[in-house]
This record gives sequence, structure tokens and C-alpha cells, in this order.
Amino acid sequence: MKRFLILQLRPEKDAADAEFASILGKSCLPPERAHRIRLDCEDLPPGLQVTDYAGVIVGGGPGCVSDEPSAKSAMDARIEATIMGLMPQITRTDHPFMGCCYGLGILAAHLGGEVSKARYGEPVGPSTCTLTQEGAQDPLTTGLHPVFDAFVGHKEAVQTLPVGCVHLIASEPCPFQMIRWGRNVYATQFHPEADAMDFEQRINIYRNYGYFPPEDAERLISLCHSAEVTQPGLILRRFAERYG
Repeated sequence: MKRFLILQLRPEKDAADAEFASILGKSCLPPERAHRIRLDCEDLPPGLQVTDYAGVIVGGGPGCVSDEPSAKSAMDARIEATIMGLMPQITRTDHPFMGCCYGLGILAAHLGGEVSKARYGEPVGPSTCTLTQEGAQDPLTTGLHPVFDAFVGHKEAVQTLPVGCVHLIASEPCPFQMIRWGRNVYATQFHPEADAMDFEQRINIYRNYGYFPPEDAERLISLCHSAEVTQPGLILRRFAERYG
């Protein structure tokens, strides 16, 4: 059985380790079915072919696709270039792909869509999402609650639906919460892997990264723990089941 390629972008080891554990947990993948690569400290194997894997999952991170090149650290620029370098393979073969948060920006930018901080950024915490008509029929989202909460936190967002994409999930503050390109290439603005404990940890780690005023950290942690977030993880599980 082919493994899933899990690409991580977080240079903070504790956050990266917890994210990886959560991806495995929500997707119900055993560790031996995952090839984990932390792009902050590892390179891709030479000549990597995405078709050697059952699918590709890209985690979140503090970088922004829309930042000017001069504003990106050397590490952020290298990580972005690495993932963008894989996207032509993924879309050319319509290979199973699940981009989580940052991965949505990568997919949209690769497809020529507009990703920016002009509108639709969301503060850290739960966001109420709604299935679109297409989302009610997609294999990964059909049967989910028509309205549900998901954990978000992002400065940039997709401004318009890229050409050739299907709009699956929306929210009032950020319309493009989940999209699909082709039949098998997906991305979410929310974090399908995350639970309240994940977000408590990330709030503490990223409290000085500009996502929210640092003095709001405890309030946001309480808000996350009071939310009922049950549906997003089902999307990761279905992705792994469908393509594994």
C-alpha cells in the first residue's frame, strides 16, 4: 500500500509534532502509512514523484503566500518554492491533494487565483461554516452537518474562486473555506486536523506573530475550548479512506 506524503511547514518543533499527530489521528492513518517531511529542516528526496504516494497532505504554517518576496525569510521563501514546485505535478495528474490553511493559498496561487490580505482574514478561533450546494454532493463533504464550526486563524485568504475550481464550503467572514480543483485536489482554509488542545498550543506559540493581540490569548483559548468542532476531522478521514 502506498504511503501518504505529509509536508509540514512549521519551524516550531512542538507545533509541528502536534500537528503531525493530529493529522494521523483525524485521518486514522498509522505512522507507517505516512512519509513525513518537515520542510523547515529537510529537503524533498531528489526526483520525488507525487504519484509514488497515495496522496499529499500539506499542513499549516506562519508563512503567507501573498507577502512580498522581500518580507519573507529565507526559510519561508524556500518552503514556498518547494511546495509550489510540486503543484504542477499534482494538477497535471489530478493527484490526491489536501492543503490545510497555507495549502489553500498555495493551490490558489498556483492556479492563478488572487491570494491577499485585502479581505477575509479571520482571527484565531472557531468559525461557522456552511456547505454549498456542490459541497453537499462532494465525496469528502456530503453528509456533513450543513452548518458546523471549524478552527481558523489566517491573515491572508483567497479573494476570488480560481478558474476551474468548485466551491465546497463557505463562511460569512471568509467565503472560500474549502475548494476542489479537478476531481481529487482539495484545500481548506480551516484546519481539519485541529482540536481545541491543538489551538491552545498554537495560540501560546504564535501569540506574538500578529494573528491577534497577545493579551487576547487566554480569551481565545477559552473560546476554542467552548466550541463544538466535530465535522472538519471527518474530511481528513474521508480523504485518507478514499485515496488510501
